[in-house]
Amino acid sequence: MLCRPLLNNVIALLLLTTVAHAETPVEKGLAIATEADQRNRGFKDSEAQLTMTLKNAQGQESRRVLRIRILENPSAGDKSLVVFDAPKDISGTALLSYANGIEPDDQWLFLPDVGRVKRISGANRSGPFMSSEFAYEDMSAPKIEKYTYQYLRDEACGPLTCQVIERKPVYADSGYSREVIWLDREHLRPWKVDFYDRRNELFKTLTYSGYKAYGKYWRAHQMVMTNVRTGKSTDLEFSGYRFGIGFNDGDFSQNALKRVR
Repeated sequence: MLCRPLLNNVIALLLLTTVAHAETPVEKGLAIATEADQRNRGFKDSEAQLTMTLKNAQGQESRRVLRIRILENPSAGDKSLVVFDAPKDISGTALLSYANGIEPDDQWLFLPDVGRVKRISGANRSGPFMSSEFAYEDMSAPKIEKYTYQYLRDEACGPLTCQVIERKPVYADSGYSREVIWLDREHLRPWKVDFYDRRNELFKTLTYSGYKAYGKYWRAHQMVMTNVRTGKSTDLEFSGYRFGIGFNDGDFSQNALKRVR
């Protein structure tokens, strides 16, 4: 019969071995991403105003005013509508996005100067959205099944501790080979994303700041996408968040694109 100290050591060793093998980096990465997604579910719909500031490498700026609406649909995929209100030459331009699973998202762009709706093909979704540093594929809601995941490490992100995970798109025509995401341990809010191009070279970095809680839902009030090669950046500043407005599918149809001015 084992003496008690030795028995305790054996039990502790068995427990450590079990924990070490209970979760692989792939399983842990998926678990973190799934939990982050679930914490943001249940808001039904939302609307916010934005100021988009485009900056070139020399620091010159141009500003746009827009609004974004989101209709939650956890099973089929969220729908979003982005509408430009200023400047005058692009006022009324609108992007409608339907998030899908592993299939490319459905996206349509309404151009008021020609009065027509243009479908964004899968091959064009990696292109820049309205001359910004955001791609069309960045403008629709992510779905868990669109990526594979892997936990990388824990590390400090400012005063917080972040869990760093990697996700790789499995849908066709993505402009990215992978993304590395920093999520704080307490609330699983994203603070930084590094985007790697198809050659697996660092392409862009997205940072989040100015978080505010709306009930249990956290929203960043500033996002900055920086192109690490060109030095250009796009700053999104959010305000006027509203939830539970009562949007329906009819507010996110192709016909609705022409009525949003």
